[in-house]
Parts: sequence; structure tokens; C-alpha cells
Amino acid sequence: MTRLIELLISLAIVAVLFVSVGVVLPDSRHLSHSVETNRKMTIVYDTLNSFSRFSDWNPLVMKDPAMQVKLSGPDEGVGARLDYTSKEKGLREGSWEIVKSVPGERVSYAVTDVEPGKNKRTDFILKKTGKGGRNIAITQTYDVDYGWNLIGRYAGMYVSSSVGEDMKMGLSRLSNMLATVPNYDYAEMSKDDPTKAPKLVERPAENLLVVTAVVPRDNVKVQAQMKGNVEWINKVMAANGLEAAGPVRIITNEFGAESYSFDVAQPVRKIGATGLATALTDIKLDGPVTVVYNEPAKLASVPFTGHMANLPKIRDAVRAWALTRGFETVERPYEVWKAGIDAGFTEAGEYDVYWAVK
Repeated sequence: MTRLIELLISLAIVAVLFVSVGVVLPDSRHLSHSVETNRKMTIVYDTLNSFSRFSDWNPLVMKDPAMQVKLSGPDEGVGARLDYTSKEKGLREGSWEIVKSVPGERVSYAVTDVEPGKNKRTDFILKKTGKGGRNIAITQTYDVDYGWNLIGRYAGMYVSSSVGEDMKMGLSRLSNMLATVPNYDYAEMSKDDPTKAPKLVERPAENLLVVTAVVPRDNVKVQAQMKGNVEWINKVMAANGLEAAGPVRIITNEFGAESYSFDVAQPVRKIGATGLATALTDIKLDGPVTVVYNEPAKLASVPFTGHMANLPKIRDAVRAWALTRGFETVERPYEVWKAGIDAGFTEAGEYDVYWAVK
């Protein structure tokens, strides 16, 4: 009996100590960690303002590669939501949802998980820093409330080593991921006209007559070569009863320091043909002309007006836009020269710039 009384007294003492200590522990926790990147603000903000690349930087999915993930709501901004389900005991199920976003300033998420606490939220605060504001400081904060949940208050003693380490890892992965995106502010292309923003389009199946060239990076020589290649293509079109199925395009193979390798490509079809294109197999080719059949594809696209010398940075901007939204660029980029070859070597050049994605 004495032993039982002693045990009960010990348990009472432990309970009193547990409550006494728990009462004085903080009823909430706040963490903050930062990282810096030299990517443009548009790229950083757009990456965080959607779940398109969430698994590429957030360590959550790393904990269980078999985790089931479901996206809902809009593609970006407030209301975009990621729900997850896992068989791992430490994860089970939870969600991240964007509850506030201010362009160029902040993206806020509401977080639910199996860990103690409520009103969990994590903010990504963006601020220009460095010389001339060229870099972006990304500060991630995490807040959780425990109220009078004493077990939660005790769990809060370890939040800096659990959630805190995840934050550090996530910010590091985010910085490394951003470094792979071309550093071009694609928002500049539509700042005066929203219709000129990059977008996704579908390209139907098509036939191309193609001539490849490698010339020194001299505009006069490049222009002359392009026009000469068009003449070869026109000759083959006339000999085979073909007509143009769209403007001529230039496909970049390699844009080197001293030389430019490109294809002049002309979409073609049999004169008067309609409907979906099928591969042309009865073409009589001449000179350097080849025929290529392209399957349907999804493309990132943006219009551009100006001199062709500006096209390399426009191509990189299109790729940056695509990567930020979780697409992988494939094949080679190209431009449709809507105003023709000669106009392309002036400020009156008009183009649609394309890069295939998957």
C-alpha cells in the first residue's frame, strides 16, 4: 500500500511540474530564415505564387516520394491549394494553401499538418537588396499557435530543429532551382499591353521545307543567307505543287560568339489542301532542301516587335516563363517572321517566338 501511495505522489508531482512548466512555456512560436538570389523579382514571385514547382524546392515531398498530391483552385495566387496524403506516420495528411499574395512583396500560405498547434502559416517576404537592388532577399517565416495545449507548447521547444531545418533546406533548394532559370524579366514584354504576355499554344501537325546554314555573326551575311535559303525553298514548292501554310520561320541551332547556325523553315501543304497535315512522302527535293514532318506539340509563345538582334533574349525570356510554370523546354526555339526577312533586320520586324514544352 505504501508503494502505491508513493507512486501516486510521484505521479502527482510529475503532473504538477508538467503543468507548471507548460503554463510558462510560450503559447506560440515564430521562426525566420533567409536566403538571397540574383534572379529577377518576377521569377521569384511567380515561382512562389503557385504550386507548379513546389516539389522542386519544398522538402515536404522528399520525405515520401510516394506521397499522393492533389492540386485545386486557381493555377496561381490566392486560393491555389495543395493537399497531400502519405502512409508515413510523421506526415499522414495535410495541406498548403495560398491565402495572400502581393506582387513583388509577399506570398503567404496557410499550413495544416499532423503536428500540434493551430493557425499555422508561413510567409515568403521578398525584398530587393544588394547594389542597385539587383538581388532578392527571400525571408521565410513560420508561425504557429498552441494556446492552452500544453503538449503543443512542449512540442514548440523542438520546432526550430524540425520545421526550422525544413525551412533552411527548402530555401537552399529554392535558391539552387532559381539559378537554373534564365535571368530575364518576361513581365517586361507585356507591361504596356497585357495581350503580349507569354502563353501556351497548341501547334497542329505540320510539314516543313528546311534549309540549314552556318554563317558568321554578321547581319548582312545572315540576311543574305536567309534570303538565299528561301529561294531554294520556293523552287522546291513550285516543283511539287505546294503552297505556304504560314510565314517563314527561323529555327536556332546554335547562337555562338562568332557564328550563327540556323534553319530556314517554311510550313507547306499541297495547294488547296485542308484539314490535318499528314507527312509528305512524294516530294522531289532539290539542292540543300529537306522535308520535315512535325507531330502536334504544346508551345510557349510570345509576340515581339523589333530588330532580330534582340531575339536571343526574347527566347531566354520565353524559356524563363515556361520553367517558372513547371514546364520543361524541348526541341529548338524558333521565330515566325511575320513581316518577312528584310523587315526582321530593322526595328519593324514582327515575330511570334516559340519554344516547345512538355
